[in-house]
Amino acid sequence: MKLSGNDLGLNKLGLLDLTNVHRNLSVESMVEDIVNNGEGVIGLRGAAMVDTGIYTGRSPKDKYIVDEPSSSDKIWWGSVNQKVSEEVFDRLYDKVVNYYNRSNDSKTYVFDGFAGADPKYSLNVRIIAKKAWQAHFVHNMFIRPEEGELDGFDPGFTIINASDVSNEDFKELGMNSETFILFHLKKRIAIIGGTEYGGEMKKGIFSVLHYKLPLKGILSMHCSANVDTNGRNTALFFGLSGTGKTTLSTDPNRPLIGDDEHGWSDDGIFNFEGGCYAKVINLDKEAEPDIYNAIRHGALLENVCYDEKTRVIDFTDGSKTENTRVSYPIDHIENSVFASGKPSMGPHPKIIVFLTCDAYGVLPPVSKLTPDQAMYHFISGYTAKVAGTERGITEPVATFSPCFGGPFLTLHPLKYAELLKSKIQTHESKVYLVNTGWIGGSAASGAKRISIQNTRAMITSILDGSIEQSKFKTEPVFGLSCPLSLIGVDTEVLNPRSSWDNADDYDKQATTLGELFTNNFKTYGKAVSYLENAGPIRNHNEIAI
Repeated sequence: MKLSGNDLGLNKLGLLDLTNVHRNLSVESMVEDIVNNGEGVIGLRGAAMVDTGIYTGRSPKDKYIVDEPSSSDKIWWGSVNQKVSEEVFDRLYDKVVNYYNRSNDSKTYVFDGFAGADPKYSLNVRIIAKKAWQAHFVHNMFIRPEEGELDGFDPGFTIINASDVSNEDFKELGMNSETFILFHLKKRIAIIGGTEYGGEMKKGIFSVLHYKLPLKGILSMHCSANVDTNGRNTALFFGLSGTGKTTLSTDPNRPLIGDDEHGWSDDGIFNFEGGCYAKVINLDKEAEPDIYNAIRHGALLENVCYDEKTRVIDFTDGSKTENTRVSYPIDHIENSVFASGKPSMGPHPKIIVFLTCDAYGVLPPVSKLTPDQAMYHFISGYTAKVAGTERGITEPVATFSPCFGGPFLTLHPLKYAELLKSKIQTHESKVYLVNTGWIGGSAASGAKRISIQNTRAMITSILDGSIEQSKFKTEPVFGLSCPLSLIGVDTEVLNPRSSWDNADDYDKQATTLGELFTNNFKTYGKAVSYLENAGPIRNHNEIAI
């Protein structure tokens, strides 16, 4: 429906006398505009396909938060949350507003909806954009309103996307580049310029929830979640890219709550989003049928390579980017809680899995964590890049991302870790560390990665509780409690030290990894020093399995 900006109160934002505003268009209308505007084409089973311009991923160095009194003392300032002044924000805000006011001949798209499946903790979100595909993206990713839910709608947070606007004065303003993603938490507004990438809007709202919810005692989490077929026994899966978070949480026997962002309140788990945003590089319809089958009318593909005549996609082609993506409403996953007609929510989790891909070959494939160890590994957020995946990498490279989602945290990692500890103690949740990386040597040595069959068997033993029937022993690196045997798992992989041909080589590699953990943990200061004993054991060679 065509509206004026005044109908929606956009004049209060300085968007004056807009007369070509379209709110919550249907997918069909947005796809028509994508094609008619030359933004993209129609591809596999009716899905739209677009390119996101020069940026095919987020621009973390261009993200800023306004330094203002109501929030400044709470923000975890640093490389993730960079300060910007009110004056700089106002200057760029005026630039964005002027762009919209000058371009009224073209459509302005507005999406009004929600972030948070639990209405008690939901955030009303408004996204304003000039590109039809960006409107399509947020329609997929956020929770779409039902009939009547927008009556009297009051945005709790607004993002104004002006991707065509650049900040030519960035050097004068002390900023990183012409691209800018600025958040003003008091005014409840963010502005985006210089990048088309849709993930900035998705993760922008996630960052806002990471600020608002923990201050209310609700843990915001970068994780996937599923439940059993009875809607009970919720499991959470944390993990950075490449650890298997999406693959292992997508289970034909366990309905999906969500694949990326969740909250944990006093009432249980709830999804923040109304859709999924999956990587599709090397997508195989046999190996990942749920994602492949979700690519149909209503889905939006980004930066995939395809035949110009036939529109057939080559999912193996990463010449545009390795970060090829598809967004789709969550009910495109048939085995999801939402597709069954229920809100994307679940009871308090009894199982929490931290996934890591250890290319050093040191961490055990599966171990049980104490509450302090859970906090330590949650704050650490470890995985490792594999030699050969990037130019110049010849040895494993450790990556630490606090709370398994460092780029999106707005408060100090300890705040989230303390909430996690409180909740797992209150609800007696069990926490496990699962290594999906290498065994018998490092990735650089030519050793093999732990098989998906063994990993799935470990996850099954965690979910059905049979792992607790095993005998456990302490491993020699981090003091982790490891099972000696599990049903369906090759016993020799459960003890990483004995799987190496040379135990001395293992000890050297273990010392290296332990020092990396220790040095990283020191960056969080004295506030977390009491957890150091939950990390690497200094004299691990004295401990035998």
